[in-house]
Amino acid sequence: MRRSTPEVWMLIGDLARRTGVNPRLLRYYEAQGLLETTRTPSGYREYDEDAVTTVRKIRVLLKAGLSTETIRTVLPCTVGEGPEFDWCAELRDLMDRELAAMDDRIDTLQQTRGTLAYYLSQP
Repeated sequence: MRRSTPEVWMLIGDLARRTGVNPRLLRYYEAQGLLETTRTPSGYREYDEDAVTTVRKIRVLLKAGLSTETIRTVLPCTVGEGPEFDWCAELRDLMDRELAAMDDRIDTLQQTRGTLAYYLSQP
């Protein structure tokens, strides 16, 4: 039985269709603490309308290279669908550390690539 509140509730399949995200990933986001859900008495997951925006934000932040752990910290500081950030000193420091870690990974990959390219250039 559906809730009698005026809110719009959707099941996981509805959320998957509206966001283009596989239900398996939606369950993963829930397990990672990124997406909130309620359960019906029969155990079905129900999502409110805000879940669509939340999933879109998660996808953008994942595309930016952030881990789900970092996204869990960053997500409450996002506004809009973009997302845009409500910057505070702690968030800025976290994002600076993430960018530095990405730069380190890029440097390591470039060095590794150079080594492999060298070996491939040998007769």
